[in-house]
Amino acid sequence: MNKSLQLTAVLAALVMACAPVWAQDAPNGAATESAATEPATTDATKQAADKVDAFADEVNQSPQAQEVRAGILKPIYALAERLSFPAFHAVAFTVMVAGVVSFALQLVLGKLVVLTRMGFSPSEVLSDALGLAVSLVGLVLTTQAATENSTFTASAAAVISATAVGVVVGFIFYVWGQRQELQAVEGRRRATSAQASTKSPTQT
Repeated sequence: MNKSLQLTAVLAALVMACAPVWAQDAPNGAATESAATEPATTDATKQAADKVDAFADEVNQSPQAQEVRAGILKPIYALAERLSFPAFHAVAFTVMVAGVVSFALQLVLGKLVVLTRMGFSPSEVLSDALGLAVSLVGLVLTTQAATENSTFTASAAAVISATAVGVVVGFIFYVWGQRQELQAVEGRRRATSAQASTKSPTQT
């Protein structure tokens, strides 16, 4: 009995001594496996980035690409020169605020109203989301350009008045757009009911 107790005590001591080593081996194995997969992913990403950079360099060195670039930018530069009047940034800021307000209301409140009328159009949702994104980007770029090239952003009165006008104009455009969308829902409903009424006599 004493020998069995001694053997049991020795085995327990060995298990307790090896437990920390076993506990460290499992994470090391997982880390080794993840370390083996990470370089492959990194190499593939690097190769794709290198291919994109090489293609961009090839396009930049192409005379045809340079001509296309000049053809795209030339009318934009010409329009920018014509629009370089003192109040340009204030007007552009007002227009962008109006777009943000109009498309945001149309995308949130407008679609809720349409859903209450049992109507939904994914194309309208995508169109309003695109308009909101364009208006937000335009608002940011206009603000940056105004900060660098004019005194518009330095005038609190100019910024507040432009924002107020943009909000009012945006709300007006939202009301118009909401009305047109509800009319479109009603028109689709009437067309569906008319098709159903024309099909029912022929089926009977």
